[in-house]
Amino acid sequence: MAAARASRPMSLDCVAAQLFGVLWLAAVASGPWGVAASAAAGAEETPRCEDLRMGQYICKDPKINDATQEPVNCTNYTAHVPCLPAPNIICKDSSGNETHFTGKEVGFYKVVPCRNVNGYSYKVAVALSLFLGWLGADRFYLGYPALGLLKFCTVGFCGIGSLIDFILISMQIVGPSDGSSYIIDYYGTRLIRLSITNETFRKTQLYP
Repeated sequence: MAAARASRPMSLDCVAAQLFGVLWLAAVASGPWGVAASAAAGAEETPRCEDLRMGQYICKDPKINDATQEPVNCTNYTAHVPCLPAPNIICKDSSGNETHFTGKEVGFYKVVPCRNVNGYSYKVAVALSLFLGWLGADRFYLGYPALGLLKFCTVGFCGIGSLIDFILISMQIVGPSDGSSYIIDYYGTRLIRLSITNETFRKTQLYP
């Protein structure tokens, strides 16, 4: 009987202590510290539209100039295409405004590379080199009059120079004299020359 009577006040004390702890946690959570913590956790900064991940936006294809076969408004080897964030995406557009997108608004503009062309067609250069290379027509067309005249006087260096020029022009190693690029179909086959510079990372090849 004595033991039973002694355990009752102890159990009441334990219940009172637990109740006090719960009330204290509730007070702290609803106090200024709890509000600040929840605000900091929930107030995530809205990302910029440029920082969206792949799949959260789609960019339109560039408009191609029929004469140059390069994107319209190509300046300094770059052009811009509009990109549309996916529906229900919230981000900051190019003006810094936080916008809830529906999939039809432009969120930002993506930079795409383009080439500087000046009226020299790749197809015309290859054709001249193939059929009239022994007369130097290809060199005249590309802006090398001295080499063109030399090929004309020597009949394409007895045919050897015509063959070499045809290979060089076909591989786009020899281009226009002004440093511009050939006019080639934008969605056609192009040759891209790769070069190793000081900024190029060369990975070590592992052989079995």
